[in-house]
This record gives sequence, structure tokens and C-alpha cells, in this order.
Amino acid sequence: MVDPKDKARLDALDKRIAALKKATEPTPTKTQDAAGGAELAWRMLIELVAGIVIGFGIGYGLDYLFGTLPILLVLFTLLGFAAGVQTMMRTARVAQQETDGRGAPDKDGE
Repeated sequence: MVDPKDKARLDALDKRIAALKKATEPTPTKTQDAAGGAELAWRMLIELVAGIVIGFGIGYGLDYLFGTLPILLVLFTLLGFAAGVQTMMRTARVAQQETDGRGAPDKDGE
């Protein structure tokens, strides 16, 4: 069995260890915040470019299939651009809500 004096000393030691661990925890720095912002910017750029490339590919494929080269290519490239912008805006909205501390939006997007 543990002596009551030893138990009190162990409890005091546990408290001191917990306080030291809490004091030595790293805090987020501006560099980490900037890295998160750069990651978000790259993600948004990739979403935009992916929408344009996918729209271009679909438009070119359909134009090649139907023999109407410039029409569907332009149409689907513009639709891909619009889809990329919409996805980019959704990502920005989610990031803003996380920054504000409100958490992620529900499944309706609000």
C-alpha cells in the first residue's frame, strides 16, 4: 500500500509535471498560419484549373465526335470555368467558417 505522505508527494509531482508539459506545448506561429494559407491557395487554384481542363476535355471530345470543333469546346470550357469558380468559392466559404470558429457547414452548404 502507498503511504498517505507518499501519495500526497506523488500527486504534487503529477501536478508539477502537468504544468511543465502545458508550459512547453508549442503554440501556432505565423509561419504555420502562412503555410495553411498557401495550402488553401494552391487547393483553390487546382480546383479552378481542374474545372477548366475537364470542361476543355469534354468539349473537345464531343466536338471531335460530332465534327463541330470550336462550338462545344468553347461552351464546355466556359462551363468548366464556372464549375471551378463555384467549387473555389465553396472552399473559401468553408475556410472562412473554420477561421471564424463556426465549424464546417451542414450538408446544405450553409
